[in-house]
Amino acid sequence: MASVYQLQQRGLNPGLETASTGLIGIIDIGSNSVRLVVYQGLSRIPATLFNEKVMAGLGRGLAANGRLGRGAMDSAVAALARFSALAVAMRVETLRTVATAAVREAENSAEFIARVERECGLRIETISGEAEARGAALGVIAGIPDADGVVGDLGGGSLELIRVAGGEAHERISLPIGSLRLDAARKRGNRALAPFIKKALDKVTWAASGKGRPFYMVGGSWRALAQVHIHQTEHPLPIVHQYEMAATAPASLVRSLSQIDMASLKAVPNISTSRLPSLPGAAMLLAATVKRLGSSSVIASGFGLREGLLFGQLGPEQQALDPLVIAARAEGARQGRFPEHGDMLFAWMSGVFGDDETAAMRRLRLAACLLSDIAWRAHPDFRPERGVDTALHGNWVAVTAAERAALAQALHYCFGGRGDAPVLAMLARLASPAMLAQARAWGLALRLGQRLTGGTAEALAASRLAREGNAVALHIGPGHALLIGDAVQRRLKLLGNALGLEPRVVLD
Repeated sequence: MASVYQLQQRGLNPGLETASTGLIGIIDIGSNSVRLVVYQGLSRIPATLFNEKVMAGLGRGLAANGRLGRGAMDSAVAALARFSALAVAMRVETLRTVATAAVREAENSAEFIARVERECGLRIETISGEAEARGAALGVIAGIPDADGVVGDLGGGSLELIRVAGGEAHERISLPIGSLRLDAARKRGNRALAPFIKKALDKVTWAASGKGRPFYMVGGSWRALAQVHIHQTEHPLPIVHQYEMAATAPASLVRSLSQIDMASLKAVPNISTSRLPSLPGAAMLLAATVKRLGSSSVIASGFGLREGLLFGQLGPEQQALDPLVIAARAEGARQGRFPEHGDMLFAWMSGVFGDDETAAMRRLRLAACLLSDIAWRAHPDFRPERGVDTALHGNWVAVTAAERAALAQALHYCFGGRGDAPVLAMLARLASPAMLAQARAWGLALRLGQRLTGGTAEALAASRLAREGNAVALHIGPGHALLIGDAVQRRLKLLGNALGLEPRVVLD
């Protein structure tokens, strides 16, 4: 097995140096699982190239005797040896190995840390409860920049609670009440679990600051609960990140989990069977936490500690970038024909949509513009489907289900989708009629702009859309008047009908 020194000689840095544009790996040694994630460089939203998890259960012995179990250590070391070898094979440039509650609290943690360095060539950084809490908070902020409430990160050994607002982490506390400890308490009898939870949550002296604000839940067991709720409610978009539940939903999950059998839970998509035993305790803790804080709703976050560790390395200017716009711009550049066209189309149509547009809708319209050419390689009959699939199922963050639906609506019409397409009924379950109507108009404007110019920047710069009284006016310079043909006139009329305005061509 390669030693830490051999890894360094091969170009792998197991320490904490600042990452470059090369591959970055994070090994997260949790109380329940051990995971390796490899990212494509350090950026606002780094692409995930590899993600593997092993359920080692390091924290299972803590509740009993305060020590890491021999079998759990063997499983963890085997996983870490593989991860180390993978990192070398993938030429990971910077590798950070962090350990949380189980290693932090175990009496024999030094033995485990030494064994990992000796057998795997990895130096473990055991982070404090406070650092773990801050990392989880930064992860949520990275994926939901306007988060204003309390973040809860449920690991196998601990629960971190952090007040977040204004892009910053504020009050925080680490409680020794992780999913493995919940499971151990529950096995002593259901009556033992509620006092165990209450005693821990009573330590949150700043709970009132979360009243009336969302609770952002992080951690595998809580994300699994979100997947159960998605399945039970037949929500049409099975994406966990930013999935929102009512504040009463956790209590309902407690009741339903007490009545459902394991076979039925195994039918829920995307839940690891190893997570199933922890779900009843996790649901009880979630319900009690939401009640203690007085939360307005519960929002799941797909981002947590690992993403927070990366986000914390960025400078303030990079942290302030909009992750949806950044990702849409990158996808548009990757799949589109005209890199500058999205921004130009956004400006081109702003005379129609910009005056009474909220900031939230403006950024969504920009994202639609940046994605407006991603389907050109597809067969024309399937371009609307490609656009809808990208909008709904793309790996976006900082976007709600309703906003995904609006993006899908815009791209559906941008790529010539029909008004009676079955997918539109599904979109109507996710977003309001007004939001979808506006998105349809964006799509029709994009379709008009692309037909008018053929994707050429010069023609787009020589024209613009404007709302003038009861008309939507297409202004174009005299040197480009020949671009106005029947197809352009038809698309301008469709846009006018969608906006309740008369179509008009103006030669400037």
